[in-house]
Amino acid sequence: MSTGTPSTSAASLPSASAASAASAASAASVGTAAAAGPDRRTHLAVRTLQIVLALFFAVASAGPKLVGHSSAAESFDRIGYGDWYMYLVGGLELAGAVALVIPILSGISALALMGLMIGAFATQLTVFDGKNALTPVIFFALLAVVAVVRRRHNAELVAFVRDRV
Repeated sequence: MSTGTPSTSAASLPSASAASAASAASAASVGTAAAAGPDRRTHLAVRTLQIVLALFFAVASAGPKLVGHSSAAESFDRIGYGDWYMYLVGGLELAGAVALVIPILSGISALALMGLMIGAFATQLTVFDGKNALTPVIFFALLAVVAVVRRRHNAELVAFVRDRV
């Protein structure tokens, strides 16, 4: 009976080490998958978010500023910078919207638009008494999701620029 016990434990040792090796291999593959990018479902969800955000920034936000709509002009007059600033912000929003849907530019675009949302939040608090201060906070959070998921594109962009210089 004692001879059966050592062979059983010896048999269980290789399988235990094989199981730990298999779990280590699966952990390495998970780490490799995380480094490679998001899974398909996450990619599609964030891509959809990028398109919705791009449409918002291009049409609903930059559009009125770039055509000089009276509501946008009145808001920027109240800020105190005038029309040039309205056109500048509208142009930055439109450029950010376009860049959001270009894969290699999506991460840096989200970061840049997050900067605009910080400015919009500060302006809402100081000039407009916080009336719509939550709006830039919500867009900041949505852009942060895009920035985090698409952060590997920033490294690709830097590598692309370095190769061209």
